[in-house]
Amino acid sequence: MKKTIRGFRPIYPTPAALISCISKTDVPNIITLGEVFNISIGKPLIVGIAIRKERYSHGLISDTREFAINLPKRDLLEQVDYCGAVSGRDLDKFKSSGLTQVPASVIRPPLIAECPVNLECRCISIQEVGDHDLFLGEVVKTHADESILGPDGTVDYAKLETFCFMFHYGRKAEYWSIGEKLSDAFFMRKKLSQ
Repeated sequence: MKKTIRGFRPIYPTPAALISCISKTDVPNIITLGEVFNISIGKPLIVGIAIRKERYSHGLISDTREFAINLPKRDLLEQVDYCGAVSGRDLDKFKSSGLTQVPASVIRPPLIAECPVNLECRCISIQEVGDHDLFLGEVVKTHADESILGPDGTVDYAKLETFCFMFHYGRKAEYWSIGEKLSDAFFMRKKLSQ
């Protein structure tokens, strides 16, 4: 029998991502988010991030309307958690975390060198949605380390070593690794067309 539960984040898992942004005076910052998702995967490519209004990065992205989504590997778990535990109002997260800034191609916020996937985004919309604001960003440039690419030049998911964020209000939040491949998607279409 199923029970009603409270405090559980209803959509899971969500990727743990490092979002880089920058002030109007070119001071960079990083925020750790678990609210990162695809909105439109065609043209244009649109992604979403959700940030609480009181967070320092919320103001930076609202002012500059640019951000980068940096997807970390498991070996960056400590830096990912650190960047979510301290505020950029108080310190330089790049220096204190040991993460490396690299210039973006199109936007002003820097990318994070240690992350194998980086998406440069221009904010096209900010919407108030409950206790977070939703920032919709058009991806204007994508980057992927050669080390995670397969022979055909596309991302090899087995090499990503990504992880996700699981959260239960009032209990605890946890990071979980992404498991093994189960199957190619849309296998039933092939089966049904035979």
